[in-house]
Amino acid sequence: MSTVSKRKISTVKTQYGSFVCVFEPESDMGGYVVESPKVQGAVSWGKNFAEAKRMIAEAIEGVIEARAIVEAERQGIVRVINRPVGNRLV
Repeated sequence: MSTVSKRKISTVKTQYGSFVCVFEPESDMGGYVVESPKVQGAVSWGKNFAEAKRMIAEAIEGVIEARAIVEAERQGIVRVINRPVGNRLV
């Protein structure tokens, strides 16, 4: 049994530029699962196409910002301090 994918490809604008994203319908929960192939780790979901587009923009920005912080820490520009919250470090 084969299913026809109704995936959509769209460019998503973020504060760091525009990124091509792949939107695939999610059959169990509805909505769309979306990823940006050029930004490893940027994956999200939205209950409709517009929400999925907003959510992947946030995910892309979060990945880019996290990478910038890691690189700044590696270079000694910033120091990340882990503090205990409850029984875990954050």
